[in-house]
Amino acid sequence: MKFVVKKAWSSGVRVGAVEIGSCSGLIETPALLLSTRKGLPHFISPDLLTSLPSPDSHLLQVSPLHFLEGLSPTTISQIGGLHQTLGLHEYGIAAVARDSIQCLPEAKGTTKLGASFETPCGRLLIQPKDYVEMISCMRPNIWATLADEVPAWVSDKRNKTSVDRTLRWLDDCLALNSVKDNATGSIFGAIVGGSDLDERKRCAEEVAKRNVSGYWIGGFGLGERIDERPALLSTIVEVLPDEKPRMICGLGLPEEILQGVAAGIDLFDSTYIYSLTLGGFALTFSLDKNGNQDHFHLSQIGSDLTKINLRATAYRKDMSPILGNCSCYTCQNHTKAYINHLFNVHEMLAQILVEIHNTHHYLKFFHVIREAIRDGRFERFRQTFIESRRLH
Repeated sequence: MKFVVKKAWSSGVRVGAVEIGSCSGLIETPALLLSTRKGLPHFISPDLLTSLPSPDSHLLQVSPLHFLEGLSPTTISQIGGLHQTLGLHEYGIAAVARDSIQCLPEAKGTTKLGASFETPCGRLLIQPKDYVEMISCMRPNIWATLADEVPAWVSDKRNKTSVDRTLRWLDDCLALNSVKDNATGSIFGAIVGGSDLDERKRCAEEVAKRNVSGYWIGGFGLGERIDERPALLSTIVEVLPDEKPRMICGLGLPEEILQGVAAGIDLFDSTYIYSLTLGGFALTFSLDKNGNQDHFHLSQIGSDLTKINLRATAYRKDMSPILGNCSCYTCQNHTKAYINHLFNVHEMLAQILVEIHNTHHYLKFFHVIREAIRDGRFERFRQTFIESRRLH
């Protein structure tokens, strides 16, 4: 993996580009990693995946834990890794283990030290050596080390313990990976610390000392207030070197994405699109980099002018696309009425079409963000965008 900062402003906002071996072309940052289940977006099949904007859609996030049922890591290794297994040779894959982590107490003198994960096979204890072995079999382009993420309301003692554990697991993962014959991918060191500024800074400073390719910032979206985040993000980013990429989990809403971009985050992993799609919502907010609102006509029923609920009866006879100016596969080929019908008869094609639109729209949102940064108008775009959302 190669990363370069193309343009940076004194505020910390920046545009860069990441080159991943298997990807076709450079992917500009800030960028979105598509959330997946076992390597593919939840409802989009491989043939429809190619309809999304390229190469912006060529970054996929997977959880190694999802593969603990079905094909074993050993079988995946024999096939040739995740790229071969999935048939996605031109896509970059980032592996992050972040499924309901609840770390078990650690006792001195025992070898059973690790993180307890809720997996498809039940709750399992995953030790660093198990995790690195899984990563070695799957061969992702990027992988984040194990992290002990804790919610915002834990005690100071528990928060400090989470930082100590995460740093110890980081060292274990680095040591285990270095002795393998086929050291795998680019390692992103995990940074935690909850809502404590001092612990966040301590963890970031320690991880920055390690030989890692980038940084994975965890522990967000776990109960902290949105007004706490700017200080937390600033505390972390200001001690990290500029030449390495920063990835974050837990920020999904457009306002949260803008908050992360303002702090200098480069890569975002989010289940926001999946959550919207499950609820039957389609994104409709403006994609004007100047912050002006598009003048499209939407029924007020089931709409807040940022998204519409395609399950609403208002769209039963609506023969228009979700957005008239959208170039996605769904809007070019199908109507709101048809998607509403699919939801009513419980056809999964409804979720497929909505996820295609939502993914396309969100990738375009990131494109607009990068344009605004390049033009030196990001802060204006951000403020106008947030104010327009508050109005609705």
